[in-house]
Amino acid sequence: MNYKINKLDSTRLLDIGGLVLSGGRPILAIILAFLVSAVMIIIQGANPLEAYSAMLRGSFGSVAALANTCVRAAPLLLGGLGVALGVKAGLLNVGIEGQIYVGGSAAAAVGIMPIPVAPWLHLVLAVSAGFLGGAIWGLIPAYLKAYRGVSEIVVTLMLNYVGIQLCSLLVHEPSPLAEKGAFFPQSPPILASAQLPILIKGTSLHLGIILGLIAAIILAYVLFYTPFGMRTKMIGQNPEAARYAGVNVKKQTVVALILSCGLGGLAGTGEVLGLKLRLFDYFSGGLGYDAIAVALMANSNPVGVIFSALFFGALRAGAGKMETAVGIKAPIVQVIQALAVLFVIMIGFVEYNRKSKQDKRKEQMPEDTIYGSELNK
Repeated sequence: MNYKINKLDSTRLLDIGGLVLSGGRPILAIILAFLVSAVMIIIQGANPLEAYSAMLRGSFGSVAALANTCVRAAPLLLGGLGVALGVKAGLLNVGIEGQIYVGGSAAAAVGIMPIPVAPWLHLVLAVSAGFLGGAIWGLIPAYLKAYRGVSEIVVTLMLNYVGIQLCSLLVHEPSPLAEKGAFFPQSPPILASAQLPILIKGTSLHLGIILGLIAAIILAYVLFYTPFGMRTKMIGQNPEAARYAGVNVKKQTVVALILSCGLGGLAGTGEVLGLKLRLFDYFSGGLGYDAIAVALMANSNPVGVIFSALFFGALRAGAGKMETAVGIKAPIVQVIQALAVLFVIMIGFVEYNRKSKQDKRKEQMPEDTIYGSELNK
């Protein structure tokens, strides 16, 4: 009997260890990614400590560096939140890239229009247009998924190319959004009344990072403390059980995916109204795909997405400083990003297998083992 009790106690310790491991999964993955990347840096004849030190200075070493990190993190934060919301609903929205272009185009269309309203209202209308652009773009995959059973992964992925080319069409003449005689396909400049305010003078840090933080807090509250969030997580975990419990699965799927795509549109809105100040051809450069990695790193937790986006933004902001300091080319940060995501997935897979085996052992234990353990407390 004592042997069985000790065995059960050790299982509980594994439970606690698993909980800690799950919560620290991204941190462990980042450490492992930096260790593996350090080997690559050594092979190239550089000192990894000097390289990482230079990267840290380039990311957080000054006000300008910190501002640069936040600017790069802002679209990843909003896009990552869009992916995270979809995952919670059992949906994988891989169309953030296209939604960035559509949302940015909608925001630019309102931003270059001289509307006779107060400046703050013009900005609100432009931001709202960006969100609605992404949300309306999401109606297509949402309807096909909920009512026709078509994979949202396939549809959102294909719509990426449509969104990119639609934006390209809009900034080429004779489109009314195209600037006439421009050397590069682009729109006229965003009017000052529709530009996101700069938070730190002398930098490019705009209000987009604040929008992302607010969106993350709201999304976390909605998912964990509201009936909508409960329904969303129910359909993500078990649609049949949710349907049996009275949840309108089709409606919930449509709403969740539309909101997810709207957040993707907001990511493009921030880039156009806050950073680019015009709508450019191919202005995103793959931000939507990086947003998927950001959400994966955070295990689709809205609060975790904040830190994950800052991590990715810091890598990008510090890459240039590292290259000038030790000669390591900037693409090494993409290797670090990829390794971090891979390690998160691997650790999660190991943790899932460990938990599955642990549950099986518990099911095989006789009831007197459990009672004996409780009596010995």
